[in-house]
Amino acid sequence: MGTRTAFRTCPLCEALCGLELTLDDAGGITRVRGDAADPFSKGFICPKGATLGSLDGDPDRLSGPLARTAGGHADVGWDEAFETVRRGLAEVVERHGRDAVAVYIGNPTAHSVAGPLYAGALVKALGTRNLYTASTADQMPKHVSSGHLFGDPLAVPVPDLDRTGHLLMLGANPLESNGSLCSAPDFPGRLKAIRERGGKVTVVDPRRTRTAGLADEHLFIRPGTDAYLLIALVHTLFAEDLVSLTAHLRERLNGLDDLRAVAVDFTPERVAAVTGIPAATIRRTARELAAADRAAVYGRIGTCTQAYGTLNSWLVDALNVLTGNLDREGGAMFPRPAHTPVYRRKRPFTTGRWRSRVRGLPEVNGELPVATLADEIETPGEGRIRALVTIGGNPALSAPGSARLDAALAGLDFMVSVDPYLNETTRHATVVLPPPRPAQTPHYDVALLGFAVRDYVRYSPPVAPLPDGRPSEAAILARLALIASGADGASAGDGTAALDEMIISGTLGKAAAMDGSPVHGREPAELRAMLDGGTSTEQRIDMMLRLGPYGDGFGADPGGLTLARLRAEHPHGLDLGPLKPRLDEILCTPSGRIELCPPPFAADADRLRSALNAPRDAPSRSC
Repeated sequence: MGTRTAFRTCPLCEALCGLELTLDDAGGITRVRGDAADPFSKGFICPKGATLGSLDGDPDRLSGPLARTAGGHADVGWDEAFETVRRGLAEVVERHGRDAVAVYIGNPTAHSVAGPLYAGALVKALGTRNLYTASTADQMPKHVSSGHLFGDPLAVPVPDLDRTGHLLMLGANPLESNGSLCSAPDFPGRLKAIRERGGKVTVVDPRRTRTAGLADEHLFIRPGTDAYLLIALVHTLFAEDLVSLTAHLRERLNGLDDLRAVAVDFTPERVAAVTGIPAATIRRTARELAAADRAAVYGRIGTCTQAYGTLNSWLVDALNVLTGNLDREGGAMFPRPAHTPVYRRKRPFTTGRWRSRVRGLPEVNGELPVATLADEIETPGEGRIRALVTIGGNPALSAPGSARLDAALAGLDFMVSVDPYLNETTRHATVVLPPPRPAQTPHYDVALLGFAVRDYVRYSPPVAPLPDGRPSEAAILARLALIASGADGASAGDGTAALDEMIISGTLGKAAAMDGSPVHGREPAELRAMLDGGTSTEQRIDMMLRLGPYGDGFGADPGGLTLARLRAEHPHGLDLGPLKPRLDEILCTPSGRIELCPPPFAADADRLRSALNAPRDAPSRSC
C-alpha cells in the first residue's frame, strides 16, 4: 500500500497549527507531524494535534444519518433524514410559532469553515430569537466589554506575545489549553521567549498550574476576586500618577475621569483581604506594569466564568489603555484578518434588543445565555421551546446545569443534531446528521484568525475525497437552512450552491455600492464572473479574500491576495506580518472614541463596593 503527504491546519483548538499528514491509499491518516513550513506554527505540534489521525478514523464516528425509533436510533438515508427534519420543524412552527424552535451552536463549530459561513443562514431562515451558543458559557463577557469600549464585540485585543516585555495573565492556563481568544501556536515557547529576552511573565491564578510554574511570578488569588485586584491596579495607576497615555490614545478616549472616580475607593489595602494578595504586592505589580517599555494584560476563561466576568474583561483592557499599551507594538493589539473587509463599518454595539421569556435575561450578539435554555424548554406558556437544532457541542454535559438540561431535552417534541457522535446530547435527537471526517473537510479559520497574535492566513483543501452521496458539512447546514426557509426536503437538494449564490450576489452588490470599497462603482456581475474555486464555498472564501485588506480588489491590485494565489503559492500558509496599530479601523462607538468607563460597568462596580466588607474565609493556596 502506498502513502502520500498532505498539509492542513489543525482543527482541534485555537492555536492554528499547521500539520503534515501521511495518508494511505484509502485516505486514512497514518501519521501526523507538525508542518515545518508553516510560517506561523513552524513545525510545532501539541498532543491533541498529534491524535488527529485517531479522531479522523475513530470507529465510533457516525458515517451516515440516524433517526430515532422506539428501539433506539437506526440508520436512514440522507433524503429520508432531511424529509423527517422538514416535517418535524414545520409541525412545530405551524402549531407554536418560530420562537418555539431554538438553536444551540457548540464550540467545535468555531473550528470549522462551515459553521461560521452557514450556521447564521440557518438561524436567519428559522426566524427564531432563541439562539444559544457555547460563547455564553465561556467568553461572552469579553465580547460585551469590547462592544462597549470599542463598538465592536469582535474587536478583542490580543497580547502581542512576540514583542511584549511584560505579560500579566489572569485566568488562563495556555500550557494546557494552547490559548483562547489569543491564537498562538507554541504558546509555551512564546512565553519562554518573553523571559529569554529579559521580560517578565506574571500569572494570577488560585492554583499552581503548569503555566504558573513557568512564570517569573505567580500571584495566588482567592477564586472569583480578580475584579478587586484589577480595579486596585487601576486605582494605583491613578493614585501614583502612573497613567501614561499616548497622544493617539488620549485623542480617542472618553471617560478617563469617570474611571478614576469609580476606582477611588478600591485601594490595595482595602482589597488585600478580599483577594489574599498583599497590598504591597498589588502596588508593585501596578508599578511594574507601568514601568515596562512594552506590556500587555491578558485575561481569559477564569476571568469570564465568575460573578464579575464582564467587569474583569473591561478592567483588563482599561489597564492596557491606562499604561499606553492598547494598539501598540508589544501591547494589546487588534489582528487584521485577511477575509474581513476594513471598509465596512459595523453598527454601534447594543444589547437587550429582546429578552428571554422566563428569566428576562438580555440578548447579546443575537444570543441568549445557554444557562437559561432549560428554563425555556421546561416552563409552560406561549413561546415555550418545543424543538431544538444543535450544531456541534454537547450542552447536556458541558452547559451550566447540564443535568437539568439533559432531562429537559427528553421532553422536546423534535430535535435535530449536526454531530459526528451519539453523545449525552444527541441521544435525544429525532435525527442526527453527521458531518464528514476532518480529512474530507476543507478548513479556513473564519472565526479564529481574528484573534491571532500575527496576521496570517491559510486555506486547507480536503485531503481525502467524500464518498459518493455523502454531503459536506456545508451542504448539511445549507440544506437545513433551505428547509427552514420553506423548501421541502427533496427540492432543497444539496442547497449549498443556491445559498452561496444568494450570499455572493448580496455581498458583491453592497460592496459595489459602498464608498471606500475596493470595488466601488463596478458591476456585480463582472465581479461574480471573476470568482475562483472548485466549490461555491471556495468561491465565497475567494470573494472574502479579494475584498479584504490584503486582497487584489478583483484585479485592482495584481499582487493582492486571492484564494487561487493562496492555494498555489502558499500551501503552508502566508505570514502577513506582525500585528499593526489599527484602532481607527475598528472603532465604531457612537462617539467614534474609546468609551473607557461605560455607564453600565460603572454602575455594576457598586456590587464590588458592597461586597468589600463581607466576611471571607482564608484564601485558597492549593498546589
